[in-house]
Amino acid sequence: MVFADPGEALARARALLDAEPSPLDASVAHQVIGIWQRDFGDLRLALHHLRRARECAARADSADREADVLATLGVALVHAGRTREGLAAFERGVARGAGHTRARVLYRRAYVWWVLGHHREALEDVRRAVPVLRQADDVIWTARALTLRATVHLALGSVERAEADFTAAEALWETTGQEHDKADAVESRGLAAFRSGDVPAALRLLDEAEERYARLGTPTFMLNIRRCEVLMAAGLAPEALAEADAAIGRLDGLGGQSTRKAELLLAAARAARPAGDPHTAIARAALAVRLFAGQRRTWWETHARLVLIEARHAAGRGSGRLVADAAAVAAKLASFGSPAAPEASLLAGRIALDLGWTADAERHLAVAARSRRSGPPLARMTGWAAQALRAQAAGSARGVLEACRRGLDVLDDHRMTLGASELRARATEQGAELAALAQRASLVSGGPRRLLVWSERWRATVLSTPPTRPPADPELLSGMTAFREIASRAEAARMEGRPVPALEREQRRLEREIRSRTLHMRGEAPGSGDRFDVGRLLERLGDEVLLVELAVLDGRVQVLLCGRGRVRRFEAGLLAEAETEAEHVQAGLRRLAHPGAEARLPVVEAAGRRLEELLLGPAAAQLGGGPVVIVPPGRLHRVPWALLPSLRERVLSVSPSAGSWLRARETAPPPEGCHVLVRGPGLATGGAEVPELAARYGCATVLEEDGARVPRVLEELDGAALAHIAAHGTFRADSPLFSSLRMADGPIVVHDFERLARSPYRIILSCCDTARLASVGADELLGLVTALLPLGTAGVVACSAPVNDAAVVPLMLALHKGLDAGLSLAEALRDARASLPGDALHQATGWAFSAFGAA
Repeated sequence: MVFADPGEALARARALLDAEPSPLDASVAHQVIGIWQRDFGDLRLALHHLRRARECAARADSADREADVLATLGVALVHAGRTREGLAAFERGVARGAGHTRARVLYRRAYVWWVLGHHREALEDVRRAVPVLRQADDVIWTARALTLRATVHLALGSVERAEADFTAAEALWETTGQEHDKADAVESRGLAAFRSGDVPAALRLLDEAEERYARLGTPTFMLNIRRCEVLMAAGLAPEALAEADAAIGRLDGLGGQSTRKAELLLAAARAARPAGDPHTAIARAALAVRLFAGQRRTWWETHARLVLIEARHAAGRGSGRLVADAAAVAAKLASFGSPAAPEASLLAGRIALDLGWTADAERHLAVAARSRRSGPPLARMTGWAAQALRAQAAGSARGVLEACRRGLDVLDDHRMTLGASELRARATEQGAELAALAQRASLVSGGPRRLLVWSERWRATVLSTPPTRPPADPELLSGMTAFREIASRAEAARMEGRPVPALEREQRRLEREIRSRTLHMRGEAPGSGDRFDVGRLLERLGDEVLLVELAVLDGRVQVLLCGRGRVRRFEAGLLAEAETEAEHVQAGLRRLAHPGAEARLPVVEAAGRRLEELLLGPAAAQLGGGPVVIVPPGRLHRVPWALLPSLRERVLSVSPSAGSWLRARETAPPPEGCHVLVRGPGLATGGAEVPELAARYGCATVLEEDGARVPRVLEELDGAALAHIAAHGTFRADSPLFSSLRMADGPIVVHDFERLARSPYRIILSCCDTARLASVGADELLGLVTALLPLGTAGVVACSAPVNDAAVVPLMLALHKGLDAGLSLAEALRDARASLPGDALHQATGWAFSAFGAA
């Protein structure tokens, strides 16, 4: 019962002990309490009760009872880090037990072998146990043994064998009432889905298992470890680190298993490095190594050493000793049959290359490169990264580009199995090194055209295909409705100056639930969308339009000037300096949004001149007088491009990638699309431009006051020719897909826009911060604008900074006047800026808005 209904089992065992039972019954009761404390509570109490259980079994003179307790005690001792004592208890248990009981002891020793990383010994004990358990028709223990064997197969990389055992075990579990074991089976299937490369299914199954555990009231430390692994593969390293650290805190509070603590520390170390915190990774990994060594868990200790070496390398501690350590770890992992062995060989080769040890590097990289032909996607990418580094060391630019192409193709296929745009964006981080290697090689050997192709190969790839539409999931839809209600109430309370901790907690809970459900979505089709074609781009640009793509190589901006039938390259300044200057400009624009800050205008204009030198360099003198399309890297998305002197008075648009601009240019407007005007609550001007625009357009659909509710707004936006939304915008840096526009019934968020069959052909967002985006993955952007572009929107006007509401009104009216005259959004915005008064407030308002796309 302790794995069917843990709380009830604990209560009954305590009640039995209060009734002065026989030694045999007392042994069972103490063992149940010991199991409960071992798995869900305090390990010290567990050991106390299990020793009492053994004493009672000895008094009852039952060899089988004593053998069974010794097995449970052996597991507890190993989890307490007392490995030698635990294995000795198993030796006595195997010797004391017979037949069916011995098979159960062997199963539990197999589990301990798995915990210790001795996989072959684990398989041997399971092999001996399963036939006896089946012959005894012991359904529960047979299912446990099959689940364990599947888990060991996964650790050895045998996914198909694992799935067969999981399927057989699950069929058996369905005939039992073992609810905790059933939850464990769902968790194990999640792990199998992850190992086979299905991240959305893994997240869904792990969430389902967590719900089952929650109903039973049992902790979930193993699940936390597994979810960390899946979150990291999805590019969500900060979330993985937070999950691991929180679980460590809960485990310490319980006085729980030291084996689990070591595993959680390893999970935290693995997450800290890609989360950008190598020093935390070093601290967590070093402690994990010490714990694993003390627990005599060599397999785990070796994996922790790999993470420790990776973290030290990331912190800049390259040395010959580190190469030797990585090579030794690789050899040991290979002897274990661990799928992580190629990763260790790649690390040894990479450190050797940094030191100029080309012969050593070639030896290690050749071993790592063998994994490129088979295995899960990320393992194959490890192999292709090793192959690319080998080619680079050999001076073969062609070899580098071929290896990078093959590796990124693998990642493309993996990325397209992910339905959520957030996961697709974050997964690109796995290909950042390959993309950088290819860009370097193309700069050396192929000239500006090839550099453009490779710059596009890994830029804004998420926008190349529409995201999978969220399912018509009643729970998701009701969650979104509840989220809007809670967010609206919290906002109203804040405006009244009332504290809202309870509402904010509930809002965060609903956000986590909505995000979790969207991450479960699978992608609909393999492939990576259209391949970028330089010839097609130049043809579309013609002789008038210039496209300026900014690539970043080794921290310096490379300007690729495309148009008039050719691609030219210019070198500009350092990206880090440009980012700093862009932050100064944003601060200046925020101050200029308020009257009385006119003295800041010359400072902001001077910063604009410095930005031009850093970002365009000598290319600024080559722009001519025609329209310009700027394609910045993700880290420069907040630059107000219209502030730069050479761009200030021209037709200017911005695009996340050249490919995205091409798709927008080739998007046809809807034949009968309508105009939609939306006015949200709480604007200082009341959205004063909307009534004037309604009178101008006549037949436009106007949604305001109580009519501007999210379901109606979404219904009218779907397929519209032009939408104008005047509403308060909020950018969420912590969770960009919850960036929002305030409607009458609460916020409309990016997740809502992704439900549209086709977003408006043109959309104007006269709201603060609507053009702010989060830079994630290799060079991806998440936010309102990038949610619209893959869904059929060809042009967006949005704002990258807080603006003065009153100054926005004349800008918007002038913008629509230009659209009425048949101008594009970029042309109309240029003319609208020119029509504004020359004071600092209106100038800053004009600079804060940008036209995105090509409509």
